[in-house]
Amino acid sequence: MPIRTLNLDKLGDEGGNKYEKIVIMSKRARQIAAQEKLELDEKLKYFEGFEDEDEFTFNEEQERISKSFEKLPHATQRSVSEMMDEKTTYKYPKKEL
Repeated sequence: MPIRTLNLDKLGDEGGNKYEKIVIMSKRARQIAAQEKLELDEKLKYFEGFEDEDEFTFNEEQERISKSFEKLPHATQRSVSEMMDEKTTYKYPKKEL
């Protein structure tokens, strides 16, 4: 997967701070990665506790599931795409006085 540069000036065009948007993208990337990990763990949890008689079949299925998750775009790449397509929403927490 080639590395692409990101025009930071383009991120700040909507009136927001471009550095804040970078932080938002990094937090979103962590959310995506955590969600993918939970999904993968849930799918692989199915194979726990089975007898060893069909171990080869289960290993193939586990490998197929793992490879399908590896083929997904990286969480950071998806986060940047969401921000550029303006699909990411965010709000600031209320400040206490």
